[in-house]
Amino acid sequence: MSQTYPLFKREFLGYFRSPVAYVFLVVFLLASVGLAFFLSNFYKANVASMESYFFWHPWLFLFLVPAAGMRLWSEEKRSGTVELLFTLPVTTLEGVLGKFLAGWAFLTLAILLSFPLALTLAYLGDPDWGVIANSYLGSILMAGGYLGVCSFMSALTKNQVISFVLSVLVCFILTLVGYSVFTDFLAGYLHLPVSVVDVIANFGFTTHFEAFMKGVVDPKDVVFFLSLMGFTLFLNVVALER
Repeated sequence: MSQTYPLFKREFLGYFRSPVAYVFLVVFLLASVGLAFFLSNFYKANVASMESYFFWHPWLFLFLVPAAGMRLWSEEKRSGTVELLFTLPVTTLEGVLGKFLAGWAFLTLAILLSFPLALTLAYLGDPDWGVIANSYLGSILMAGGYLGVCSFMSALTKNQVISFVLSVLVCFILTLVGYSVFTDFLAGYLHLPVSVVDVIANFGFTTHFEAFMKGVVDPKDVVFFLSLMGFTLFLNVVALER
């Protein structure tokens, strides 16, 4: 793993060499805060809680994370620099980890930049900081899960648009299966056994993120996101080596 950090550093700093990164950060902050204020009535609820803010993160990530991750490998393959990259003393695993961790760090920065909202909440009320911290942790882990999927999709094609569309499609499915509307459809219209429906629902992002928003850090939720990241990165390595 000796080359992971230099690659991570190059990729992370590379985000800020383009105005696209700053546009992404501004769009994410405006969209997340705007949804909380205008759709969830953040202030009108008169509750010292950020649940209405984090509620929209799965749907924001559905589009913004693929936008940030679609170029991870597609651009390298399109420009032909992926062959140059692997002529260096860098293993495929080191390359995948370096790029993924850089993207995850960038998304983490975007999430943490909303912290002034929590400070505003503390000024106006008395929020539960444990719940807020757990919500941030869950959001960061969920962003990593989304990015793992997007990184794998990016490794499958040279076209960034195709990478974006595939990422949105897969992430949409993983987001939707966590909602009761989808599970009710499986049980009521497709007549699937409850045990099968429960298994399918356990693969949903929202299923495992909701506990964090309530201030509960369940090991199985942490393991889910970490396992999803590990599995998609494994597929990423296999796709590149083939």
